Parts: sequence; structure tokens; C-alpha cells
Amino acid sequence: MDTKWWKAAGIRALKTICQTAVSMLTIGQAVLDVNWVNVLSVSAVAGVISMLTSIAGLPEVDNE
Repeated sequence: MDTKWWKAAGIRALKTICQTAVSMLTIGQAVLDVNWVNVLSVSAVAGVISMLTSIAGLPEVDNE
């Protein structure tokens, strides 16, 4: 796994983390009412899963 793979997998994982965090927020929910520990925890797990899934291959790296 070279630096291209790490960069591509990292970008995918970061996007997954952000998408997961956004999906856990409810419209109309006050900032203080959000369980931020839960949001960060679930988002971090999603990022780890994304990295593990990337081991199977990344089209943007495999095609080059």
C-alpha cells in the first residue's frame, strides 16, 4: 500500500465520518441537546470501517 492508497483511503474515510456525523443530527435539535460523544463515537467507527473496506481495493487507485 503506497502513499496514493493512504491518501485516497483517508479522503474516503473522512467523507464517511462527516456524512455519518451529519446523518446523526436531527433538524430542529438544539446544539446543547446533541449527544456529541455518541455522534463522534459512531462517526469514528464508520471511519474505521471505511478504512477496512478500502483494503479490498479503491477504484481511483487501482485504475492508475
